Amino acid sequence: MAPMSDTTEHPDGCRYEIELRGHLGRRALRPVIDDFDIDTNDDGNTVLVGDVGDASHLNGLLAHFTSMNVDVLALNQIPQTTTHLNTNIRK
Repeated sequence: MAPMSDTTEHPDGCRYEIELRGHLGRRALRPVIDDFDIDTNDDGNTVLVGDVGDASHLNGLLAHFTSMNVDVLALNQIPQTTTHLNTNIRK
């Protein structure tokens, strides 16, 4: 079986949930604002849910957050059909 990062098995990429420390503003979220659902969880952290095309795309997102001094608390691959249903979505 091919590894999960093999985009030949997943031509549409993978869906990820990314939890970031704190309530982030538009500047920090600029690269994801159009492609991800953005929410705030009960702990006051920002949660992003969206499709990531490949490993290069994921690394670029993580590099952006690192350059903005944003702590990535969790990174989870989730099923393509999963959506974030919290009502606090701010898009």
